[in-house]
Amino acid sequence: MQRRSFINRAGLAGVLAAGAAPAIVRAEPNVRWRLASSFPKSLDTIFGAAEVFTKKISEMSGGKFVISVHAGGELMPAFGVVDGVQNATVEMAHTAPYYFVGKDETFAIGSAIPFGLNSRQMSAWMYEGNGLKLMREFYAQYNIINFPGGNTGAQMGGWYRKPIKSLEDMKGLKMRIGGFAGKVIERLGAIPQNLPGGEIYQALEKGTIDAAEWVGPYDDQKLGFQKVAPFYHYPGWWEGGPQLDFFINNKAFNALPSEYKAMIEAAASHAHVEMQARYDAANPLALKQLVAAKAQLVQMPKSVMDGAFKASMEIYSELNTKNKNWAKVYADYAKFRADQNLWFRFTEATFDRYMQAAKL
Repeated sequence: MQRRSFINRAGLAGVLAAGAAPAIVRAEPNVRWRLASSFPKSLDTIFGAAEVFTKKISEMSGGKFVISVHAGGELMPAFGVVDGVQNATVEMAHTAPYYFVGKDETFAIGSAIPFGLNSRQMSAWMYEGNGLKLMREFYAQYNIINFPGGNTGAQMGGWYRKPIKSLEDMKGLKMRIGGFAGKVIERLGAIPQNLPGGEIYQALEKGTIDAAEWVGPYDDQKLGFQKVAPFYHYPGWWEGGPQLDFFINNKAFNALPSEYKAMIEAAASHAHVEMQARYDAANPLALKQLVAAKAQLVQMPKSVMDGAFKASMEIYSELNTKNKNWAKVYADYAKFRADQNLWFRFTEATFDRYMQAAKL
């Protein structure tokens, strides 16, 4: 038995000496990155998507590729993450691109614009349409490559001290609202305020603002908005399917081995799907609990929806003539949106209307 084992080992040694051994996989390097989030740790879904991403990276690399996650304000301001990635202060960030419309309105198309795509349509445009290609061409101007990093699904329309009953009620309203929607409500006479999530409750409580939108029942309940602004409006017409992104510094990404690049792509898509699933699973119970706690659900008046739609289309038309980046991306986005809504009209929308009216 020992002799046979020796012969087998000797035979293997001979094969190795002859150069016929299988190729040896090269060892990958240890890599340490930092990720700056735009969100507070208390929001386990939206902040948690970055943790889901980094955990999967660590698992796939056997602990060799480690990315630490830092909440908004820890390494840099919540709205400073694009500058941080662009200037290589950090290797990557997790954020909502529409926060950065002050740099260029085109950022918003990569996340959500008023009366835009829903979450499924947004993923379709990104992965199967021209969305990822067009947005990456745009983000390259900021030394950034992006990967879709989550979606909340259609959001609620926010919390108000007094219910909105008409367009007249929008005039003079001081509202925390993110991204492109601020430009729209401004045309309706409201005063937009772009505050990070961690600062909204205090602003509402002190009366610095009259209303605020954030995400939906699960996150809103955690932040306690119902205690200071009981009227909960729906829908959030400005966020039919807001996508979050992982922004990565181009040089940092290009310096990675191909295996690590593939891990980033896989982990990002995993986090993208899981975030939407967590919201869809958690929001129904949270909504019931908010109503039990005396939150009052109020449908957004059609006059407000119509006014906001008209203002949105006017702004898009104006940007087509003023912003070349916008015009290039929006042309493709708008065509995709028209085709998607034609399809959804006959399938998803009709099915959903029936099921929501059925006695289950």
